Amino acid sequence: MKKMMIAALAMCMSLAAFAEDNATMVKAEAATATEVSAANKYPLTVCPVSGETLGGMGEPVTKVYEGREVKFCCANCIGTFEKDLASSMKILDRKIAEAQSASYPLETCVVSGEKLGGMGEPVVHNYKNRIVKFCCGNCIATFEKDPDKYLAMIDAAAKPAEASKESDTKE
Repeated sequence: MKKMMIAALAMCMSLAAFAEDNATMVKAEAATATEVSAANKYPLTVCPVSGETLGGMGEPVTKVYEGREVKFCCANCIGTFEKDLASSMKILDRKIAEAQSASYPLETCVVSGEKLGGMGEPVVHNYKNRIVKFCCGNCIATFEKDPDKYLAMIDAAAKPAEASKESDTKE
C-alpha cells in the first residue's frame, strides 16, 4: 500500500511538472509569434521547400525561426525544412536576396558610404528577412550593433524610389 501511495504521489508530481513545462512552452511559442514584427514578415510568395505558391494548397502554415517568419504551403514541408535548419536558412536567405536585390534603394554602403561594388562584389546580408548590402564584410559588425538606425536609413531611401515608381505608373 505504501509503495502504491509513493507511486501515485510521484505520478502526480510528474504530471504537475509536465503541465508546468507545457505551459511554459506554449507561452514561449506565443511570445515568439508576437516577436515577429512587420519588418520580419515572410517576404516571399512561395514555399521555401516546394516552391508552390502560398495559398495554392489552402492556408499557408507559418513558423518562426530566430525571430523570422517563414511560411510553408503545407505542414509536410516543415519537417523537410527543419531536417537541416542551418542549410535551409541559407537557401532561404539566397531566395530572399534574389527577390529583394532589384528593389534595393541604395547605391552606397549603408554603414561606410562607399559605393557598392567599389571594393569588389557587394556583400549581401540578410537581417530578419530583409537584405542589407555592404561594401565589405567588415561593415556587418557595425550594422549589427545598431540595426534599427541603418534600417531606418534604408527605409528613408526607399520612400523617394517608391514615390517615383508611383508617379511613373500614373502618367
